[in-house]
Amino acid sequence: MDRKRVSVVVSVYNEEKALGEFYAETLKVLLGLDWDYELVFVNDGSRDGSLEILKELAGENHRVKLVSFSRNFGHEAAMIAGLDYSTGDVIICMDADLQHPPECIPEILKKIEEGFHVITMVRTKNRSAGKIKNITSSGFYWVINHISDVHLEPNASDFFAVSSHAARVLRSNYREKVRFLRGYVQNIGFARTNLTYEARARVAGESKYSLKKLFTFSINTILCFSNMPLKLGIYAGIFSGLLGLGVMIYTLFTRGGAPSGYATIVVLICFMFAMMFFLIGIIGEYIAILFTELKDRPVYIVDEMRNLDNGQGQS
Repeated sequence: MDRKRVSVVVSVYNEEKALGEFYAETLKVLLGLDWDYELVFVNDGSRDGSLEILKELAGENHRVKLVSFSRNFGHEAAMIAGLDYSTGDVIICMDADLQHPPECIPEILKKIEEGFHVITMVRTKNRSAGKIKNITSSGFYWVINHISDVHLEPNASDFFAVSSHAARVLRSNYREKVRFLRGYVQNIGFARTNLTYEARARVAGESKYSLKKLFTFSINTILCFSNMPLKLGIYAGIFSGLLGLGVMIYTLFTRGGAPSGYATIVVLICFMFAMMFFLIGIIGEYIAILFTELKDRPVYIVDEMRNLDNGQGQS
């Protein structure tokens, strides 16, 4: 009887200093399992020696699969490519910097064997994140959970696992160009459970997400999961109407016949224009997402592969 297979998907971007240690630790865990395995490395346009290292690993071990992009398409695109090219009964997505501990894999598989289709890994502590990043992360989840119809698990990370059944849904039905994959994973349904882990210190390199990138990513996520920002126009209109009514009543009942004070008028005008441009900006962001989807460009472009059937996967 053939053993079940676990596919470990690893997004790689300029991780040459971490790959050797990650491969050694992860392989040790995988070899201790009763499962067959494959390691699917997705090279997201690395500009260091990561690709050469991955080619060597693929040459030494036929269970190491390599998908290399033509350029950098981003972490989300790399995880989607890993899902596309994985063949396992269970697919585990994780990073190559060892912040996602490989020793969690047996516990994940145990939960899959119990009948769960989606395993969300919730970070309890992040040694490498500073105060600002932790505060902004908490603030992001608070906002998205209050303005969206969906509920995202706070401190959930890109470390997650899905069964092949759940992976088929992600491959077929969640192909947006602007996306939040960990959010989709939590909201596709099926039996889901959470596991906690403590993020290690980064074994090498530095975070690929600057505060600017995190801010842009957060805005795109909010726009993808909620239409509440569009409704701000209604609330702003009601507020402006009440404010105008108040000014009108004040004008009618003031002895001078009009509100005195140049500053008051200027402040009101500036406030109204600021609100108008803010709402126009929100509408523009939604239009930008629609335009990106309408162009229907590929999520990623594969340059070369190792140990994979060329007909496998999609872009």
